[in-house]
Amino acid sequence: MIGRLTTLVAIAMLLSAPTLAQDWKSKYPELVVAAAPAENPTAIITRWLPVADYLAKELGVKVTIRPANDYAAVIEGQRAGHIHIAQYGGAGYARAVITGVATEPFLVQMNKDGSKGYYSVFFVKKDSPYQGITDLKGKNLALVDPNSTSGNNMPRFELNRMGIVPETFFKQVVYAGSHENGITALQNDTVDVAADSWTNDTDSNLMRMARKGLVKYDDFRIVHTSPLIMNPLLAYLSALPDDLKAAIRRAFMQLPEKNQALFDSLYDGQKQPWQPVDRAAYEPTIELIKFVDDLRKKKRGP
Repeated sequence: MIGRLTTLVAIAMLLSAPTLAQDWKSKYPELVVAAAPAENPTAIITRWLPVADYLAKELGVKVTIRPANDYAAVIEGQRAGHIHIAQYGGAGYARAVITGVATEPFLVQMNKDGSKGYYSVFFVKKDSPYQGITDLKGKNLALVDPNSTSGNNMPRFELNRMGIVPETFFKQVVYAGSHENGITALQNDTVDVAADSWTNDTDSNLMRMARKGLVKYDDFRIVHTSPLIMNPLLAYLSALPDDLKAAIRRAFMQLPEKNQALFDSLYDGQKQPWQPVDRAAYEPTIELIKFVDDLRKKKRGP
């Protein structure tokens, strides 16, 4: 009797599995993926469109890439439920969490050397006279975006440690809108120093721009480097069904194995396959963003 009951249960589970999958496919006939704007929207689409095609084949539903004009667009898109999967920088994810967006990190970028972090740096032009931050008093600073980890929050944190208030120390502080725009502003002498992300001499936004022929890597140098920052991550909406989340995780994790060339093109061959991650890994970044928020409140006053 017990053996027969076990068999019936097993048969029922097998019969219900396709139904469960079909349930989420009927509710989510299209999945939207968005990436934080490290590059211009056209470059983001070019880089991510083949990934969307791969995901569509693996998941069996339409997958659309939505380029974001700024970090807030990714956060608000997930808040509204319009963006199902997002590539965040650490600060963007932290801002989403702090402001109540129900999103869950599931994979983290891995550097080629096996590490999971990068740095915020201040770049100046190589032929400039500036040797450190204190030499830049009264000059122009380019940050990236209010929700950028390496392009705003960590730079402000580091400047605060030096006793520097950016808006009074520098002649002008501007938000460039993207990492590329900040370097371009520095190259064109619109600003004298630019905050950006950097992992090592072969893996950075500056090197990516150099590979595209937009700048020469050796035309710039670093005058300050932050402590290590946790790498960007992939996060999906918490409200997605568990079986859909599992399918998304599996598809991303299998991408390097199934199409190494596609994975390499996504990160210019500078990353190892993603690894699982959860919110706990980003708690220090969340605390950093809370610190930055407190600084802003103090500047505004009671």
